[in-house]
Amino acid sequence: MFYKAIILFLKFRIQNRNNMKELKKEDLNQEIFDLYDDYAHNKLERRQFIEKLSVFAVGGLTLPTLLSFMLPNYKDTLLVQPNDPRVVSSYINYDSPKGGKSIKGLLSKPSKSKKKLPGVIVVHENRGLNPYIEDVGRRTAIEGFITLAPDALSPLGGYPGNDDDGREMQKKRSRDEMLEDFIAAYEYLKNHVACNGKVGVVGFCFGGWISNMMAVRLSSLNAAVPFYGGQPSKEEAIQIKAPLLLHYAGLDQRVNEGWPAYEAVLKEYKVEYTAHIYPEVNHGFHNNTTPRYDEKAATLAWEQTIAFFKEKLL
Repeated sequence: MFYKAIILFLKFRIQNRNNMKELKKEDLNQEIFDLYDDYAHNKLERRQFIEKLSVFAVGGLTLPTLLSFMLPNYKDTLLVQPNDPRVVSSYINYDSPKGGKSIKGLLSKPSKSKKKLPGVIVVHENRGLNPYIEDVGRRTAIEGFITLAPDALSPLGGYPGNDDDGREMQKKRSRDEMLEDFIAAYEYLKNHVACNGKVGVVGFCFGGWISNMMAVRLSSLNAAVPFYGGQPSKEEAIQIKAPLLLHYAGLDQRVNEGWPAYEAVLKEYKVEYTAHIYPEVNHGFHNNTTPRYDEKAATLAWEQTIAFFKEKLL
């Protein structure tokens, strides 16, 4: 069944991309989104995901159509193209002494800016530096920042070109070791000739946890914006000095269950924070490459993020 499904998926992928124009996320059962969330977070193997997803392929809705609709579409969703004249981007390498090896990252800044700029580290999800995260780096740069989007898969050869292999690769690295790579990215960007010395961080999912932990580890961090990120322990959270802007998805029970305890610590130790929980949206709502994307919530969250960075980093 699994191999037949893969053959069908490859055979009809292009055809079903066209059918996706008719299929809307509102037509899908919430269980499908929960299923994808389990798959994206390594709770299901690809075989299991496809087998479970096939249950929802009824009537005129085929399994290949469902797969094409649920999996990331990087080709048609970039908001800022790599050759956009408003931004200058290039890959750089920096050393991560505690993390291990040289780390590759995408460095982006506005093309016409001549003054020193505030810096933002952009942290990927649990699959390496994919096109979506590179796009977020460019989006942020256009708003007047110099950004660095590192690839924590660099020691293993870098993002492999697809998220399935990227997730498998990232599982081979310790998240604490990867945290050191992003802390090293902070030091690199803070001391960059084009940076004004003020640096914030924004991250998504795994990157949200990294953002929280960078706030724990770096007393000089100027701002942190975790999107649906796992929370630090109480012992860790009491060390936070940076102001926080936290974004959570209302349907994301897995991550949200840790928020009340985290908020209690932030209040007790008078950490500056603002938290937004967007009702009726899924984990990953900012990622515009999958149907978990919610345009209204993502737009609002991003406007608040840019305003927060301009307030704290300029």
